[in-house]
Amino acid sequence: MESSNSRLVPPYGGILKPLLLGGNELNEELKRIQDLPQVRLNSKETSDVVMLAMGAFSPLDGFLRRSDYLRVVEEMKCSNGTLWPIPVTVSVTPEQARAIREGHDVALIDDDSGDAMAVMNVEEIYPYDRLKEVRAVFGTEDEAHPGVRRIYSQGDFYLGGPVRALSEGSYPGLYKEFARPEETRRIFKDRGWSTVAAFQTRNPIHRSHEYLVRIAMEVCDGVLIHPIVGALKPGDIPADVRIKCYHALIDHYLPASRTVLKVYPMEMRYGGPREAVLHAIIRQNFGCSHLIIGRDHAGVGKYYGPFDAQEIFEQIPADSLQIKPLKLDWTFWCYKCQGMASMKTCPHEREDRLLISGTELRKMLSGGKRPPEQFSRPEVLEILVDYYKNNRE
Repeated sequence: MESSNSRLVPPYGGILKPLLLGGNELNEELKRIQDLPQVRLNSKETSDVVMLAMGAFSPLDGFLRRSDYLRVVEEMKCSNGTLWPIPVTVSVTPEQARAIREGHDVALIDDDSGDAMAVMNVEEIYPYDRLKEVRAVFGTEDEAHPGVRRIYSQGDFYLGGPVRALSEGSYPGLYKEFARPEETRRIFKDRGWSTVAAFQTRNPIHRSHEYLVRIAMEVCDGVLIHPIVGALKPGDIPADVRIKCYHALIDHYLPASRTVLKVYPMEMRYGGPREAVLHAIIRQNFGCSHLIIGRDHAGVGKYYGPFDAQEIFEQIPADSLQIKPLKLDWTFWCYKCQGMASMKTCPHEREDRLLISGTELRKMLSGGKRPPEQFSRPEVLEILVDYYKNNRE
């Protein structure tokens, strides 16, 4: 556990609450699960168990009870007043709900792997209003939104109660870059850092991303490049390919002494502003003092304005978080400046600028077109070109 004299920001809520069992406790629960009713988890629910297991969702102790759920949906806070922007829930069908008894334990099973992920004490079984949730959380009821589509596809009841986690799934075995909050905090402390900027990403890092990271390095001791490796929407680039790209960039263009690359297993909600607040809470738990918020953070399609995710931090109580947003403007390659610039730093016209986005990068690559060198570093582009070529073949 982190020493009391650490200069890092404290965890959200004051203390990390990892829920993963070990030793005799774990062995006893593993013996019990054979006799417990089973609830099968979808990929989002499984990834949320992993986040709870490692303490990334501190101070939560499990899946939201009804009073917490309603206030999170309506007010972005739990029933005790703690800021929390997006419900963390596990759903069941009416048939499953009738077979479960409040006050009793159930085994939470990853539906894909069949692995036992946790034991949950079901304090409450409650219905919920899908339309109310998606309108409040995502700002739309359009099924084309991947987060909305997920809510529409799940069971009609939520289970609320604490969990005792049994597994962190396959992530630690799959990625050597996997790290828990206590581990990143130890890395930062060993490096003598007190200010750390987190860079959230679900894409390979293109030149605009790299520019944001460099700005953060100017004002912080170091940067945590922190890709999400839970399930993504169709068309997003797989985690193993992205990790190769991150290493290629760091190895050739970023100072190793100022950069840490670690991954985390949450599944994207594509929740725009509310998800930006959740990303901030998570990064405070990982020991970061700042979160880079650029254009269209955690967005998808045209559901959110380009800087809605920055503006939400002006709407929440000022003392809610100790981590601070590092709000950065729209960035691009300027042919006249002959380098990366932003709306705040470049005096030239739109036709002089190459606007760079992950969506545009994927569109070019999937169409067999090699992006110009200003889009991303050549070592990164080589990895992506090979991936898309093999994918087409």
